[in-house]
Amino acid sequence: MDTNAVKELLAATQAAGFDFYERRPGVFQLIIPILHEDGDMVDIYLQDSPKGDGYVRICDFGLALMRLSYTYDVNTPARQRIFDSILINNGVGNDTGNLYLDAPANAIYQSILQFAGCVQKVCNMSYWSRETVRSAFYDDLRSCVTTKLASYSPVPNLSPMGIDLISVDWGLTHRNSQFYLFGVMGNDKAKSAAISLLEFQKARLNYTSLIVHEDMDDLGRREQRHLTRNADKQYPSLADFEETAENDILRFAGALA
Repeated sequence: MDTNAVKELLAATQAAGFDFYERRPGVFQLIIPILHEDGDMVDIYLQDSPKGDGYVRICDFGLALMRLSYTYDVNTPARQRIFDSILINNGVGNDTGNLYLDAPANAIYQSILQFAGCVQKVCNMSYWSRETVRSAFYDDLRSCVTTKLASYSPVPNLSPMGIDLISVDWGLTHRNSQFYLFGVMGNDKAKSAAISLLEFQKARLNYTSLIVHEDMDDLGRREQRHLTRNADKQYPSLADFEETAENDILRFAGALA
């Protein structure tokens, strides 16, 4: 990488506050006035590009994903799709955690801004387009049920009474015990789950109900009250469900020693 040429190109674009220095042979850290929300500078490095002369590789050596991991895990197919879409939309690649962009040297300034914007979106993924992330809740729940609870023969969209409108998201079985699982995101789903539970009680079905909330605090008071009256076990978040669900199932089924 021709460092003098890069400096001249940045100077020519009037990239105020941009500079870089060599951290180790062939690796240069950028000093840029682009910050994360907590005030830390966005970590960006420059090095030779495998595309050869005329290109510069802009990368972060895995620091964006490390920063993200402190608050958010890309650990489900839905979250992976969101992560991948951020990279694709910004033209950024991922080499085993190292985010990178091979940029033409004559477009280095614009490419640095493009890469920095992508890194900021990745680091803020937990609330970047909050509704998009929230929409992953049911996919995340499905992933949890079909992997961690696979031994309980999960059945999706189960209709215990043979009526499609009165169904549960998942039916689980342990020995002779039946478990009806609802994922709840928002007041409408809370009302639907409460109605189904009331119908099951009227029909005197033998079951244990499990309610997994996307965020229990988001529900209205009436919806929370109805679920509390009719559900056997509620989990305030998916993380709570993942942590204790299996032990709870065994306990309700009387299978714990």
